Amino acid sequence: MESKLRSRNWFGKKGKDGFIYRAWMKNQGIPADEFDGKPVIGICNTWSELTPCNAHFRELAESVKRGIVEAGGFPVEFPVMSLGETLIKPTAMLYRNLVSMDVEESIRANPMDGVVLMCGCDKTTPSLVMGACSVNLPTIVISGGPMLAGKYKGKDIGTSDIWRLSEEYRMGKVSAEEMVVAEACMARSRGHCAVMGTASSMASMVEALGLSLPENAAIPAADARRKVLAQMTGRRIVEMVNENVRLSDILTRKAFENAIMVNAAIGGSTNFVIHLLAIAGRIRVPLELTDFDVFSGKVPLLANIQPSGKYFMEDMYYAGGLPAVMKELDGLLHGECVTVNGRTVKDNYSSAECYNRDVIAAINSPFNDTSGIVVLQGNLAEGGAVIKPSAASKHLMKHTGKAVVFDNIEDYKARIDDPALDVDENSVLVLKNVGPKGYPGMPEVGNMGLPKKILAKGITDMVRISDGRMSGTGFGTVVLHAAPEAAAGGNFSIIKDGDVIHLDVQLRSLRVELSDDEVNQRKKEKRIFEPAASRGYVHLYIQHVGQANEGADFDFLRGGSGSEVTRDSH
Repeated sequence: MESKLRSRNWFGKKGKDGFIYRAWMKNQGIPADEFDGKPVIGICNTWSELTPCNAHFRELAESVKRGIVEAGGFPVEFPVMSLGETLIKPTAMLYRNLVSMDVEESIRANPMDGVVLMCGCDKTTPSLVMGACSVNLPTIVISGGPMLAGKYKGKDIGTSDIWRLSEEYRMGKVSAEEMVVAEACMARSRGHCAVMGTASSMASMVEALGLSLPENAAIPAADARRKVLAQMTGRRIVEMVNENVRLSDILTRKAFENAIMVNAAIGGSTNFVIHLLAIAGRIRVPLELTDFDVFSGKVPLLANIQPSGKYFMEDMYYAGGLPAVMKELDGLLHGECVTVNGRTVKDNYSSAECYNRDVIAAINSPFNDTSGIVVLQGNLAEGGAVIKPSAASKHLMKHTGKAVVFDNIEDYKARIDDPALDVDENSVLVLKNVGPKGYPGMPEVGNMGLPKKILAKGITDMVRISDGRMSGTGFGTVVLHAAPEAAAGGNFSIIKDGDVIHLDVQLRSLRVELSDDEVNQRKKEKRIFEPAASRGYVHLYIQHVGQANEGADFDFLRGGSGSEVTRDSH
């Protein structure tokens, strides 16, 4: 056993080097036998009071540690930069790749034999998984869990209701005082968003990929069973080290296909696309944007969860959780894929039961026949764009309208409520320069609020197109991730007011009524927006970030460098 443990390259050394490694561990009051020959398990903790979704992770980590100790391992907790979607400016997505670098280098540089990733708020999950993939040690994920559904004026509310309340507030239907009350009513417990936003989609993603124990996705943060799962996770990672089960053993092409199908069945976030592409790039699994359409196209929507449905993540857990959803996909999923608990995907869902068909529908009687992520192709976005039909309006799935163009988010904010804005309900709102390079960081502003004068007509949805993202909690007929983005000089950059745009979701088509000659002529005349950043991480980001259809990862981070450290420090 000892010869197989990576940590022995630190603690098993003789002479000066071993002396230093061991002595400075002992100054924490740790007996030598605690890390002498035992698997050393790193607990990568994204706890931060600036990441409210993960603010309970100190407590959750203690449960993980108990499990590690019980199984004969030695736990070492370490921090990495934490990304709190609700507070961080200008957008947490700007720093996803930075955190992935922090995770990768922290794992590789330190004496760890296996890793537990503590994930919660949106970007903490993909960034930790991306970084761990580049090292490829035995790794398991424990998510923080969703908060309990909010209770406001006799109704359940969650993050998706923010968008509804915002529009009502803009129209004077909800007062400032009512908004303050709703804030407290919505966020009434620990945990991340209670709906199928990006955080819940990411927790479901890791379970579908096989990177977490079953039921990880939906157990509420406030439920004691979340702590039990954390303790069991600690036990299992020690076994994984003993068995030498690495990320590359689990993250096969078929595992990624499973994740795409599950995301369709639950009505998962469009952000899932960018993050899964980035993870695939790190573990060297071929995955293309079109795969998301191919593998989700045959899967109906089964989970009646906001924003595509009515209920909340805790309801999904009480109804049987993600295993119950996956059982409905039996015959579509690759059931033979191995997961972190050593069992196959099918083994993990075979005994699952559904206790509420209003929350988790049967596949032969789905909640909605329309699901998944549709990939749109056409001359408006040569590299593709995406839309989430289950969160959109059916009457807008085929639509033609004239473009109302905003050059950036500031332009949008300055003009959207201008009574003189030439817009009606048939127009197509177009927002440029909010992509990876253009913002920079690709913020969640794609679900633009409608003009006041349109809301005043009782209209609640319009076709909106951008090179940015939207929150997984958002909804509407929103086309996102147009690639190449405007700042990269794609066709999206030359769209003008009045251009006629055709959207046909059934035909997977998104095009602007311009000839190739006109497109090329406009490109010659167009001065491409060049975001300025003269120093630091943002400068690095702009220089090296890829486009949305590639996962928006850095070009120099695709693949990995493994776990070997060839030089000692002393």
